[in-house]
Formats: sequence, structure tokens, C-alpha cells
Amino acid sequence: MLAIQTGLRVSELAQLTLADAHLGDGPHLRCHGKGRKERATPLTRQTVDVLRGWMRERAGAATDPLFPTRQGNPLSVDAIQWLLAKHGATATDLCPSLRAKAVSPHVLRHTCAVNLLRAGVDIATIALWLGHSDIRATQIYLHADLAIKERALARTTPPNIAPGRYRPSDPLLAFLEDL
Repeated sequence: MLAIQTGLRVSELAQLTLADAHLGDGPHLRCHGKGRKERATPLTRQTVDVLRGWMRERAGAATDPLFPTRQGNPLSVDAIQWLLAKHGATATDLCPSLRAKAVSPHVLRHTCAVNLLRAGVDIATIALWLGHSDIRATQIYLHADLAIKERALARTTPPNIAPGRYRPSDPLLAFLEDL
């Protein structure tokens, strides 16, 4: 849930500590991303509720990992990928269409970006959200969603155009011939 809502890289998820989750007013998650850049990502009420429950169960010091192993160390990137594959396989019982899909942490990041696009968020804001240093890295998500393209096409299609081949009127043809 956190990965889809925040779009964090799997390495960023693995590095989170309890102190990185700010669940009071203006709930957000702080992370240290590529290039040692720090960013804050807002959290929805649903995500806050899930994180509050997890943090109550989890307990620990502020510097402890948000997602620990049994020994209390941060989960590795491989462990997160393994857990996602394990629970993704379990989810296919309730959602058989998942069998045909490759679910990975990067797919969850991609889902976050596409959800933001579908909600009308501009590409520059999505680049900041995902921690991209260059907007060109974010533009890959633009080509991914056919529904967004269809909405754009609907906005640009001239209204009241009859189907079929265009036939100019005689005065227009005469004008063009006189040029």
C-alpha cells in the first residue's frame, strides 16, 4: 500500500525508519533517495491508518527500521521483492487476472505515477513526487496509459465533423486556385 501510494523506489522503502513516518497534521513520509536527495511524500488517510496500526504493533525506537527482519535489521531489497512475489501469488486467489501480470516493486512505483497522471497531476509534480532529477525520466509514464491519450484526443477533436472524406466547397476551391 505504501509503495503504490508513495511511488518510493524499493531501496528507499528498505531504508525507511520509524522516524521517517510523520502521521500527525500534514501526514507524510520522508525518505532519502538517489543522489542523497531528501523528499517528503504526502500520505492519504487510509495509508496513515494502516501505518499507525503497523507502528503500534511494530513499536521500537525512532531510528529502527520501519520494515524490519525478525532480527530487527532493515529488510533488504531482495527481501521486499520476495515478500511482494509471495503475497502477489496469494492475491491471485482473489484476483485471478494477476496471474498474467508481473508484479514488482517497480511496477508499484509505475502504478503510483499512472494514478497521479489519471488524477490530472502535471508531469513536473510527478517528477518531484518520484524524486526524478530530470523530467525526461518521468515522461516514460506518459506513453503508458491509453485512457489519458483518449481523453487528450477527445479534447482536441473538432466537434460536429461528419465522418468521411473532406470535400471543399466551390468558393474555397476557387480561392485556392487563385493563389
